[in-house]
Amino acid sequence: MNVADELEKLQQLHQSGGISDEEFAKAKAKLLTTPTSGLDSLFGSGNTEQQTKQWAMFLHLSQLANCFAPPFGWIIPIVIWQVQKPKLPQIDEHGKVVCNWLISELLYLALCIPLCFVLIGIPLLVIVGILGIVFPIIGGMKANSGEVWKYPLSISFFK
Repeated sequence: MNVADELEKLQQLHQSGGISDEEFAKAKAKLLTTPTSGLDSLFGSGNTEQQTKQWAMFLHLSQLANCFAPPFGWIIPIVIWQVQKPKLPQIDEHGKVVCNWLISELLYLALCIPLCFVLIGIPLLVIVGILGIVFPIIGGMKANSGEVWKYPLSISFFK
């Protein structure tokens, strides 16, 4: 809800007699002087539970950057985790899950490449590639509902 909607509700409450002139003036001043940055309004300023869910979802889904620019699919989640961890401590658990998967995925890819010479590595590479898309989507959906989902086949490096 934006400031204009809040002011309209406040005005209706004042006109109906729900709040006094003094209460209306204080609430209006507070609404008009509270700074909101673009990111705060985008990510629900003031509501840390909602912010945590959104940032956790972005943390998981940022791995999908690997589809377009592989280094960014590994860098962006780590940056989001490290930047948001001090502000939203619940992000730490999501960050550990994502980093465990990223390291595990790299290990699986490294093991599959030599196996390509005996042909079994090719379907394994395809499977790891599919899991690299499916797991972040499931993790993002679960994070958006407030749940931490540990990726299957992920090796626990961070606990």
